[in-house]
Amino acid sequence: MSRALLLRTATALTTGLTLAAALTACGGSSTTAGADSGGGGGKTVTVYSADGLKSDKGDGWYDKVFADFTKKTGIEVKYVEGGSGEMVQRALREKTNTQADVLITLPPFIQQADGKGLLQPYAPQGSDKVSGADKSADAKWTSVVNNYFGFVYNKKELTSAPRTWEELLDAKYKGKLQYSTPGVAGDGTAVLVKSLHDFGGKDQAMDFLKKLQANNVGPSSSTSKLAPKTDKGELLVANGDVQMNFAQSKSMPNLGIWFPAKDGGKPTTFALPYAAGLVAKAPHTENGKKLLDYLLSEDAQKLVSEVGGGFPARTDVKPTDANAIELTQLMTGVEVFEPDWTDIDKNLTGYVDAWKSATGS
Repeated sequence: MSRALLLRTATALTTGLTLAAALTACGGSSTTAGADSGGGGGKTVTVYSADGLKSDKGDGWYDKVFADFTKKTGIEVKYVEGGSGEMVQRALREKTNTQADVLITLPPFIQQADGKGLLQPYAPQGSDKVSGADKSADAKWTSVVNNYFGFVYNKKELTSAPRTWEELLDAKYKGKLQYSTPGVAGDGTAVLVKSLHDFGGKDQAMDFLKKLQANNVGPSSSTSKLAPKTDKGELLVANGDVQMNFAQSKSMPNLGIWFPAKDGGKPTTFALPYAAGLVAKAPHTENGKKLLDYLLSEDAQKLVSEVGGGFPARTDVKPTDANAIELTQLMTGVEVFEPDWTDIDKNLTGYVDAWKSATGS
C-alpha cells in the first residue's frame, strides 16, 4: 500500500476517501527475441509476470514500455505470463536452470518468491521514490505499478452493481458468478484476503464462501478471462483488479467495477501492486537490471495510468490524464485496508486448504 498515494489521493478528493496504499492469471504467452550470448550480456531479457499489464491488442503498458526499452537499449524482451502463484512455481522448478531474469507478481507471491530464495537484491534507479510500504527493506523487490483488488459486473444485465457480499448469495447469481482460484491466481487469493478482513476471521470467511459456492461456476486459473465473460453476459459478477479491469473496460462496454461491502459496512479494498524482483542467478542479470531501471523511470511511470489504467509506483509521478481522474473518482468512498502480509505469507497454505475444504474444491 502506498502511503504517499494515500496522502495524494485523499488530499485531492477532500471527501473522506480512505486510501491506504493489485492477482491475476492467464494462459502463457511470450514475445520471442534475438540470440542470447549467455552470461550477463546478450540481447534479451526474460520476464515472468502476472498478467494484466500486457494487452492482446498490443496497446497495454507492457507493450508500450517494452517496445520503448528495446528501442532505447537494443535488448529484446521475452515475455511469459500466468497466475502469480504459477509464475513463482515455474521459477522454483527452474531454480537449478534459471530461465527468467525478472519476476513480477502480486502479493503475497512476491514475498513467497523471496522466501524461496528466488530473488537477488537490486534497488532499481527510481526506487528511492517508491514508498517504503511498496518495496522490501532488503531491495529484493519493488512495486512498479500500484493497483487495487476489485470485482466486475455486467452493466447491461444489472441496473446497478451489487453492494454487499451477501447479495451474491441470491439465486439470480447461480451459475453466473465466478472467481479465480485462490493459491493459483493472485486475484483469486485476494478473494480470500478480502473475505478474511470483511468477515472478521477465517471461520466466518469460510462459512460465507461455503454458502457462495452454490452460485459459483467453479475454479478458474485465469482472472483476466473472466472479464470478457462478464462483458458478454455469460457471467454477471466476477473478481478482478482495478488496473486490469479498467484497461479492459475500454473495449468492453458492459464491464463495470465495484467493491463488495459486508452487510452494514463500507465497501473495502486493498492494494495489490505489481512487484518486480531480479531473479537469483538470472542468465542476463545486467539486462534485468536495465529493464527494472526502465520500468521505474519517469517516462514509463507517466504512462501507467494513461496507457495501463493503473497507479504509478513512484510517489513523485502525479498523472493528470483523463484515466487518472477517472480512477480517482472510482476509488471515492472505498475504504482501503492494509493486509498483514507477513501473516498471509506464513499461513497462505492453511488458508487455501481451509478454502478447499469449505468449498469442496
